[in-house]
Amino acid sequence: MNSKGALLTHEVEIEIPFHDCDPMNVVWHGNYPRYLEVARCELLRLFDYDYPQMMESGYAWPIVDMQIKYVASAIFTQKIKVTAHLKEFENRLKIDYIITDAITNKRITKATTTQVAVEISTKEMQFASPAVIVDKLAKVLS
Repeated sequence: MNSKGALLTHEVEIEIPFHDCDPMNVVWHGNYPRYLEVARCELLRLFDYDYPQMMESGYAWPIVDMQIKYVASAIFTQKIKVTAHLKEFENRLKIDYIITDAITNKRITKATTTQVAVEISTKEMQFASPAVIVDKLAKVLS
């Protein structure tokens, strides 16, 4: 889960809010997918295919697999960097993430999500990514 082989990368900074923490001011593990979502949306916006554009194109992209490795704990008011690396798009969207402390760069979490295209009208999963995403990425990657 690194930037090697990444087709596109984007990074966001998030300050840990109080409501994400347990009584010891440590981020509850179930909040990390939300941080990934923030970075993923920003990455998708780089090629104009965030969730509203997905819906307009007639496809939903549900997450079918998510793997998270918790390396250290994030705490209340800590600033974190969430870096998203687009690794695959031909048959699925595979994105690797690294969450680090924004000041020290110490690794906190690493993760991967896999999304597949589902045609909204038929609810059928697509075994190849629709032309709309391939075309949008081609403009950015060329």
